[in-house]
Amino acid sequence: MNIDMREKLHQFIDSIEDKKAEAIYTLFEDEIENDIDAKRLNLIKKEREKYLNGEGKSFEWADVKQMALNKSERYKL
Repeated sequence: MNIDMREKLHQFIDSIEDKKAEAIYTLFEDEIENDIDAKRLNLIKKEREKYLNGEGKSFEWADVKQMALNKSERYKL
């Protein structure tokens, strides 16, 4: 599929009624969900590899709890 076709498809989806968008989503729901799950799994695997190689960040439980309770804390650490 060329870029022009993708752009037209994006424009079409952005401009259609909610019911039509829901119908299109229903057609491709399994593929969309599987793609999201695969991306999440790949991200988790990459982060795990970093951690195992001593490259990733790790946090104490108190820090994790604070980040979960207070969004602004997430970006300070």
